Amino acid sequence: MPKTERWQWYVEEFAPSEQHHHAIEELFVATRSEYQQVAVLRSPVFGKMLVLDGDTQSSQADERIYHEALVHPALAAAEDRSDVLIVGGGEGATLREALRCPDVRRCTMVDIDGLVVELARKYLAEWSAGAFDDARANVVVGDALEYLRSHDERYGTIVSDLTEPLEDSPSNPLFNDDVFALIKSHVLDGGVYVLQASTAAVHNASLHCKMARTLRRHYRHVASFSTHVPAFDTEWAFLACSDRVDVARLDRARIAEYCSRLSGESFFYDAITHRRLFSLPLYLRRMLDAGGDTF
Repeated sequence: MPKTERWQWYVEEFAPSEQHHHAIEELFVATRSEYQQVAVLRSPVFGKMLVLDGDTQSSQADERIYHEALVHPALAAAEDRSDVLIVGGGEGATLREALRCPDVRRCTMVDIDGLVVELARKYLAEWSAGAFDDARANVVVGDALEYLRSHDERYGTIVSDLTEPLEDSPSNPLFNDDVFALIKSHVLDGGVYVLQASTAAVHNASLHCKMARTLRRHYRHVASFSTHVPAFDTEWAFLACSDRVDVARLDRARIAEYCSRLSGESFFYDAITHRRLFSLPLYLRRMLDAGGDTF
């Protein structure tokens, strides 16, 4: 991390020719788990930040943009919200958002890295806001593939909050046809599988499009949506997959009724935001419709 006279810097490298620098006010912890490098720091712009393998995962200033976008369009669309599965999501914010819905009777979260969960509970308690201790939460530290293979429960919503499937990432084995088929076998009829799905800016949307094309082999409806996340310094994309419901075309009244019943106050998501999320720019629609690589 380079230094100036005043600041030490966390440098996030997007590509060999592209970097984003965050000044560091305080470094709470920097260590390595069995699976990845983990750091929690505070920047003057974004507040506390969780960093895994040198990549920003969430920040205090805007994590609710990412987590509300990831969770609520899918839950609003699902016919049965009683049982939710979260794959990944170690900081607990995805769990927090799911548990805001009063229809959720049980939410199981499976994350392979227990150290990330432990550090999030210690340094990022605002992210989970008590969700880890909610009676409806079932937090499992373990391999998501093994969990899915050894359990036969089906869920109205499955949320994948994994890191990107880069070669050195612990999430890499979870992005392929076999895993997508396994996940689908755990989705109830009328259910929704939603996942964070990489970047969607004009210069770096290829991985997102690859995910979408692959998932089209498994679901009737695969809806791409995106929003700008300031701490990520880019447009971030998601995919909502279902055989019964097109989440992009969800009725505004249904979204409004769903949002009215959430506990606490929303920061980002409502019926108007939903429409904006799914109103994709022309370049991305063209990229998604073009032929190309799949997993």
